[in-house]
Amino acid sequence: MNRVIHPIEQESFRRLRARLDTSALAPLSRAVVERVIHSAADLDYAADLVLAEPDLVRAHAALHAGAPVVVDVEMVAAGITRRDTVCRLRDAVAGPGLTRSAHAVRLAHEQVGPGAVWVIGCAPTALEELLTLDADPALVIGLPVGFVGAAESKAALRASGLPAVSNVSEKGGSAVAAAALNALLYHPISTEEKP
Repeated sequence: MNRVIHPIEQESFRRLRARLDTSALAPLSRAVVERVIHSAADLDYAADLVLAEPDLVRAHAALHAGAPVVVDVEMVAAGITRRDTVCRLRDAVAGPGLTRSAHAVRLAHEQVGPGAVWVIGCAPTALEELLTLDADPALVIGLPVGFVGAAESKAALRASGLPAVSNVSEKGGSAVAAAALNALLYHPISTEEKP
């Protein structure tokens, strides 16, 4: 089913591209960068995001083949418009040395197993916990926000070698994390990716 793009969104992307030339980026990288910038009206994401086209190509194929999508909070899930998600935060409890977000990641991992796409836009502790698990993700969109642990958890994600979308700074959040995933969901399937 083709996505109908509202004229306001079309104009927003036109203005974005008038202010920032993204034409040199590979197709999926461009889609993610532009949609994240669009979601936050923040051109600085162009230099702040860290991503690799081969990771995005594999994740795009996995998503369109039905890989589960796990989110850290319902706010991320609310922003994902074309896919059901798994969020176990309501079932999680905090304990000694364990936040609710970290426990929710454990519960979700038990539910979905390997090959999922993980979208973390709120809790650095969720991202930290994911890195301790043998999740074998198709992709980790790690864009938690905050002054405590956000930049550090994203640096740990990059150091892990997992396929990932992250950013260097402390900024991030549910809207930008959802936007990064939506970019992959909205992008058409190329003939090379079809089974």
